[in-house]
Amino acid sequence: MAPLSLNLRNIAIGRLQAGESQSQIARHLNVQQSTISRLWHRFQATGSVEDRHRSGRPRVTTAAEDRFIRIHHLRNRFTTASSSAQSLLPGRRISEQTVLNRLHDTGLMARRPHRGPVLTRRHRQNRLLWANQHRPWTINNQWRRIWFSDESSFLLQRHDRRRRVYRRPNERLAQNCVDEAPPHGGGGVMVWGMINFNERSPLVQIEGGLNAQRYVNEILAPHVVPVLAAQRSVFQQDKARPHSARFTTQFLTTNNIPTLPWPSLSPDMNPIEHLWDELQRRLGHRNVSPANRRDLFQALQEEWAAIPQAHIRHLIASMPRRCQSLIDARGGHTPY
Repeated sequence: MAPLSLNLRNIAIGRLQAGESQSQIARHLNVQQSTISRLWHRFQATGSVEDRHRSGRPRVTTAAEDRFIRIHHLRNRFTTASSSAQSLLPGRRISEQTVLNRLHDTGLMARRPHRGPVLTRRHRQNRLLWANQHRPWTINNQWRRIWFSDESSFLLQRHDRRRRVYRRPNERLAQNCVDEAPPHGGGGVMVWGMINFNERSPLVQIEGGLNAQRYVNEILAPHVVPVLAAQRSVFQQDKARPHSARFTTQFLTTNNIPTLPWPSLSPDMNPIEHLWDELQRRLGHRNVSPANRRDLFQALQEEWAAIPQAHIRHLIASMPRRCQSLIDARGGHTPY
């Protein structure tokens, strides 16, 4: 028999105070008379009909052990709760759920980690120096003159490990429950593009590996020089080998193309990286998925052209905040 709700308990007390018998109230509420009797005695003793505080199950760890569990996981952030449960407390074993409960009590939750490049001390110093040098820049005076560029790869099919399937027991290998994915994403394309506060370049497909000579002949000469030669603009590129090769730098110098100094391993400072993410999202929302590499590149071109210029302006307008975030992180990883 289910316990009386708080509302029914108040009704029972009201009827008892009005002079109604316990048996009458018990029949009306479809409970035992002893239930009404205990409720009445509790109310007379405490003046309340709410449940008494229950001590609950005793804790299997002491306060000192709780602190030890917390400190251990703060020092070793990728340690699993199961490994801690087996070996953290000498001489005895606790459950994985106990470790999780102690961590949750202090606000430590298991989350998918942020993935970032390996930053050495020198990388952090160079990134911090770059951020301090460019933090005073403003959108109107400097950042709107920058052409940000980059390459990115897109696969025909991406295997998303976060995807879930609803299935019954023993249906793990059922045909309609298996997430089939071709090896290496079924092929894909690499593209290059560049963006400015007011416009963008066409999306260029790169076939095969990219070296300095191909970078100059297929990208810089036909797509960068004609645009920047006609403007008082600055070209940005990262320090990938084709970009930093002597053949490339000599070509840019000969054609009077100024470049923005760029710290190594700093994709978080390049707003075009977020545009690649937006392009991938738009690709995933298309009603018909590309069937081959030609269709994929055509879809990328269509979605690239459909991105509002206001979205690109918003990304470039974040450059002062990106620099400040890098300064706050002392050259380390930022949320961008």
